[in-house]
Amino acid sequence: MFISFEGPEGSGKTTQARRLAETLTTEGHEVILVYEPGGTSIGKAIRGLLLSPEEAPNERTEALLFAAARAQLVEEVIRPSLSRGAIVISDRFSDSTIAYQVGGRGLPREMVERLTAFATAGIKPDLTFLLDVETTTGFARKRQTTPDRMERADLDFHERVRNAYLQLAKSEPERIVRLDATRPAPELAQQILELVRAKLSREPAGT
Repeated sequence: MFISFEGPEGSGKTTQARRLAETLTTEGHEVILVYEPGGTSIGKAIRGLLLSPEEAPNERTEALLFAAARAQLVEEVIRPSLSRGAIVISDRFSDSTIAYQVGGRGLPREMVERLTAFATAGIKPDLTFLLDVETTTGFARKRQTTPDRMERADLDFHERVRNAYLQLAKSEPERIVRLDATRPAPELAQQILELVRAKLSREPAGT
């Protein structure tokens, strides 16, 4: 089973992804927790280029770098893990590219979707949690951290990103579950766990 966590900056997706991974592991599942961009040596090198405030890739270069990091992660980690029956939890995946590069940067959706399909070899999450939070609230949560290059974009950019996420959730309600990220973290974690358990109970053995 492949689960992804998505959301605007400051939504708490990383915290929830880790909590879910820890709980499922204690319940006896093999769980592989990955993040984007990164998760492999090549992905980590690309992450440095993408998030460094000193670098300034143009919009197309940015999309290509994200795709390259994802392609390596899929082939090196995600595909082999799924093949042996592990649960893979990813902190961001292909929905981020639609939200940030199409919604935020304004790149042509059809072109980005083709690039994403090539990078992932058609692999998509079985279940995606969209942790939704107002843009200003999300940034208030991250006030104590040093912003990376993506986080330094203006609020209009991040509003477009959030709106793109909301449109994705509306277009794929069977896969994407939108959750209110302002709720208490333990309460949110419990709801996520219950939804995952329900999904696992419906999965054929060995998938």
